[in-house]
Amino acid sequence: MRAGRYIRQANNYRAFIPEPLPPSPPIEYDNELTLLLSKADRCLGRLDGVTSVLPNPDPFVAMYVKHEAVLSSQIEGTQSTLEDVLQFEIDAYGHDIPKDVHEVVNYVRAMNFGIGRLSELPLSLRLIREIHGELLKGVRGEGKNPGEFRKSQNWIGPANSGLSGAAFVPPPVHEMTAALGDLEKFLHDDSYPVLIQCALAHAQFETIHPLLDGNGRVGRLLITLLLCEREILHRPLLYLSYYLKAHRSEYYDRLMAVRNDGNWEGWIKFFLRGIVEVSQSATDTTRKILDMRETHRIRIIEKAGGRSANALKLLDQLFGQPVTSIKSVETNIQTTFHTANKLVNQLVQFGLLQEMTGQKRNRLFIYQPYMNLFNRPVISSDNETNPVVQITGNA
Repeated sequence: MRAGRYIRQANNYRAFIPEPLPPSPPIEYDNELTLLLSKADRCLGRLDGVTSVLPNPDPFVAMYVKHEAVLSSQIEGTQSTLEDVLQFEIDAYGHDIPKDVHEVVNYVRAMNFGIGRLSELPLSLRLIREIHGELLKGVRGEGKNPGEFRKSQNWIGPANSGLSGAAFVPPPVHEMTAALGDLEKFLHDDSYPVLIQCALAHAQFETIHPLLDGNGRVGRLLITLLLCEREILHRPLLYLSYYLKAHRSEYYDRLMAVRNDGNWEGWIKFFLRGIVEVSQSATDTTRKILDMRETHRIRIIEKAGGRSANALKLLDQLFGQPVTSIKSVETNIQTTFHTANKLVNQLVQFGLLQEMTGQKRNRLFIYQPYMNLFNRPVISSDNETNPVVQITGNA
């Protein structure tokens, strides 16, 4: 088979042994694939370009990373929202923290860690293990060898299925180790179009399934890290989780078609359509952010006049931390509690902030117009009600 073959193991289950990348015979670049690749390249270029005109890109990038962390974690079954993560960041929950929030926060930390390490390490098996360690630190899955590749057989299937009822069984450990070595060599091969390489590498990583937990999240991080390493993106602003969550059933079907039929081209076209859709959406959102910032700065200057300096400073901070408290403003603006209280009330009067707790003490405020740009509804796929979940164990 083009992508690999199923081999019956000693315990009478069939495991899939992938062929090394690149595929053989080579990828067939028909007219549709060629046009999709060209369009995806253009859309990524526009996205990378539009972020360069942001006055301070870091707060916006931080919000994109948090948004991706929420969506990527939701694919794996967490329930936390972007608002939950933002409230956690300003310690609004105290000790009563929603249980899933730490998993999302770890995803943010793993992404930032990976981007930082790219200045010291190439994208490699070592870096993948390190990112995995950050992802599972102190959360559900921390007992499943964080920072290590698996040493036992795992499988994918309905809950309580076991190996006999698995929908897919990745390679056993000795074959997995060889497949990972081949994947690392492919990651270092810069002779392929980067987007094609991203598509192939992500699918191969999910097929190898080298971790006891976190394969999906690490596999999605792999895409962004490869784009940043090759300097296609100068900031991590492209994330496919929204697209993959909206098309979850097709996503699984395309990966299985690669394994069963060697249909790499169908998978690559699906992947490139996602790049186009997500890049266009992120570019549109970034432009709306620029317009919103300018509109709201003008509103503050017109209404506050000569006393607008601190209000403008607070506005800029809200783009990175759109849920805030008076205590948080006091710390970030480096002012008194009284002045912070006046600033927050001022932005409430200007229609920029809304109080979100309904309480008189420990109040929280949200920059709702900005949050609305990130809170798009995600279309549920057929698989949403009966998701395929990964079960791990010893064969």
